[in-house]
Amino acid sequence: MRLTLAGASPGGLWASLGEGVSGAIAKAFPGSSVSYQTSGGGFANIGLITSGKVEMGIAHGAEVKMALAGDEPFKAPVKDLYALAYMYNWGAHQFVMREEFAKKHGITTLQDLADKKPPVRLAVNPRGNVSETINRKVLAAYGITYKDIESWGGQVVFQASGEMVNLMRDRRIDLFGNSLFAPHAAILEVANALPVVLLPLSPSVIEKVSQETGADPYTIQAGTYTWQDRSIPTVALGAMVLIRKEMSEVEVYDITKALVENIDVIRGAQKTLKALTPEFLASQKIVPYHPGAARYYREKGLLK
Repeated sequence: MRLTLAGASPGGLWASLGEGVSGAIAKAFPGSSVSYQTSGGGFANIGLITSGKVEMGIAHGAEVKMALAGDEPFKAPVKDLYALAYMYNWGAHQFVMREEFAKKHGITTLQDLADKKPPVRLAVNPRGNVSETINRKVLAAYGITYKDIESWGGQVVFQASGEMVNLMRDRRIDLFGNSLFAPHAAILEVANALPVVLLPLSPSVIEKVSQETGADPYTIQAGTYTWQDRSIPTVALGAMVLIRKEMSEVEVYDITKALVENIDVIRGAQKTLKALTPEFLASQKIVPYHPGAARYYREKGLLK
């Protein structure tokens, strides 16, 4: 097999996923290769797949749901999307606030933010990033807009993950929201520089945001960070491998079989993938599985 998998930036988690998928297929079919192609991320990958430029691509479930609905950045509902495998759903959305700011304004939850309207300086990812969408949806569920924050005397800053860390460390922002595995090195770095707290989401907000975006309810267990003494309910992004609808059922069946039977290769590509199971590969419900994948999963009792 000669396949191309569109991911995101080189060196990140999705590059590791690409390495694992390539390794699993090569083990099942010696001499095969899966070329990892960098891209702008899940939104771009959906376009690459539907236009036939690549055979496979990684996308967050939230991005897939937005594509199906025709939400921005898509101009119309995207049709004929098929999943190959669900890869993770534990990219926890973490709202990190400077402890000094939280104590000064009596903030322990995002509801407090809505009620007390402090002049908070908030950092979110650049527009077009799915994590920025999650931030916007969460705030909207609390009745907060970016303009509201500015009207309180606060500020909304659009920055990439790495710059959020620098801004918080330098005390130029008070809060950031980002979808990251927990514990994450970026948050550990911030916490080493100054005291911080995590803000939980309410059950009703979790339910609303999950329904709107396809994100999953998630709990960051107490003690995940040494300074975290309570469990933090939130939502988490999941990601799946999508596959071109034009690929034959037989070929996709074989690829799916390769992933399941060599799942240890995928788990070994990145420590955060160690929890991956065959059952999980077949567990997403946002978009149909390709007929070839569905046939294999059903034969193995993984999909009803």
